[in-house]
Amino acid sequence: MDAVTAPRRPGLLTDLGAAALTLVLVAIAGWLGFWQYDAWQASRDAEARDLTALAPVPLSDVMGNDDPFPGNDLGRPVEASGDWLDGGFWVADREMGGEPGFWAVAPLQVGDAAVLVVRGWAPEPDSDLLAASGPADVTGWLQAPEGSLVTDEDPGDDVFPEIRVADAVQRVDVDLYSAYLIAQDPAPGLEAAELAALPEPSRSTGIRNLLYAFEWWVFGGFAAFIWWRWRRDATAPEVASPIAG
Repeated sequence: MDAVTAPRRPGLLTDLGAAALTLVLVAIAGWLGFWQYDAWQASRDAEARDLTALAPVPLSDVMGNDDPFPGNDLGRPVEASGDWLDGGFWVADREMGGEPGFWAVAPLQVGDAAVLVVRGWAPEPDSDLLAASGPADVTGWLQAPEGSLVTDEDPGDDVFPEIRVADAVQRVDVDLYSAYLIAQDPAPGLEAAELAALPEPSRSTGIRNLLYAFEWWVFGGFAAFIWWRWRRDATAPEVASPIAG
């Protein structure tokens, strides 16, 4: 029969050196993993930042009438001065405190173009509340046009299912901004409309940092596994071959 001898042990310096090296590698990998994780979270926080409480800036400082919507400025308060134009409309299915209602929207000409302004909320459409004329100074939150392709069941009336520039441009004689404003101060007879949208991070925001974090943690776990395997093999009992007699 094979003879089993006492377990082997590596030298003290070798044992301590291997353990220390493993601890260093695991600590570095763990720290780098948390650093990448924090970078991932910071990217998402930056994209989802709430701009609604900032001081208003002129609309022209944020975008021009031919510019695409600046996604990083979603919810930013802006100021616009101009004159109300004909072509206002209502937007259906807008709740206020859980109560269904409508938004009153009117185009405000600013220079050579116009921006759509949500002037307030009402429980039912009312032509008197929709009317707007004369000069105006508006402070409102910048919002992106909607476009979920909801069908307008009656294109001939003054009620739209969404705020779509393509629909509204047919009602005015000037170009429209690719944005709309929700007025902070409602028009007479209307209630202040609730802010429609704040920025939310997409699923892919900072995903590379998150993957790097997991890679570093896996590397740290692998280093610990290698040390465990080495020490198990190094201290395993030796099996001596029988001596032929």
